[in-house]
Amino acid sequence: MNFHRVVIKVGSALIAPEQSGCSGKHILPIARFIAECHVAGKEVILVSSGSVAAGRALIQHGSPNPSIPTKQAMAAVGQMKMMANWQRFFDVPCSQLLITHGDLKDRQRYINIKNTLRILLENGVIPIVNENDTVATEELKVGDNDNLAALVALVSEADCLLILSDVDGLYRENPKDNPLAEMLETVEKVTPDIYQMASGTTNYIATGGMQTKIQAAEKATENGIATYILNGEKPDVYTRLLSGENPGTLFKPQQAHVKAKKHWLKHTLKSNGEVHLDAGAIKAVCEKGASLLPSGIKAIAGTFNVGDTINLINSESGEVVAKGICQYSDRDLNKIKGVNSNEIDTILGYCPSKVIVHRDDMVMLT
Repeated sequence: MNFHRVVIKVGSALIAPEQSGCSGKHILPIARFIAECHVAGKEVILVSSGSVAAGRALIQHGSPNPSIPTKQAMAAVGQMKMMANWQRFFDVPCSQLLITHGDLKDRQRYINIKNTLRILLENGVIPIVNENDTVATEELKVGDNDNLAALVALVSEADCLLILSDVDGLYRENPKDNPLAEMLETVEKVTPDIYQMASGTTNYIATGGMQTKIQAAEKATENGIATYILNGEKPDVYTRLLSGENPGTLFKPQQAHVKAKKHWLKHTLKSNGEVHLDAGAIKAVCEKGASLLPSGIKAIAGTFNVGDTINLINSESGEVVAKGICQYSDRDLNKIKGVNSNEIDTILGYCPSKVIVHRDDMVMLT
């Protein structure tokens, strides 16, 4: 298991194999795998489909393809059942995060999601993520949990994504049409030829298919995240993963995960402001690998919002020593510069973060 933090996407076919209500048939082996990951010091985030399927039998609909409001009602009642189904298999607490694409596009909400996931993992809680189907409009929906899982992998800075479904992997042809179709063990890079191998879903409770799985793999691998498509109906898949084997199709990351993150911070994000640091903060950030605290900030320049990138300046030499994603706006930061982190709540009336730039969101430039 060559990963530290993994996002596991579990499809509706595994949550509700009878296409109505939750089942533990395929969930128990997944839970065992997650427990083994925890024992090995790995961090796990779940992206779970199945809320609509879980609530399907409780909402009258009279159609194999219910209306959107009906599906939203199914999701509302099914989400509770799905979460209860997961929690019963774990000795550690689970948490629920319901998000939309709009949450991921908004800088402040993106940072809030990032911080929430970070703190949950630090406290040994299993985050279980799903799209907020009960309120999401078409414009704000991700649309499928394969791509949602890839976005969660990005925001959580995972280094591995496992997409579990009812298929063994990616085939050159549809194995239902051709039983002798060849399955690809590895995909070096997602190309148009790879997409041509995909087919849509025939499961009416699912929203994805092989095409959305490839889309998710492309998003993840471009950012240094190894991605697997696996058959979650086969318990030996998890045993093989734990022993370092590839039991499905591996989409290879295009570059090292750490390198991808640092490259993105250094070359893609434009800095909107700067903070000038005293000698103590420079030493903590540059030599000790610490996050930036408000106590070490002497001055602030520029106008920026939560989630914007800022430069970290040595106030004595004027040298730019680092850049990173700021947890505060310039307006709030001017109020708390130079103070102890424990005073933030008293001064601002709230404290979204005790650090100004987290070490994980920072790249050194010297």
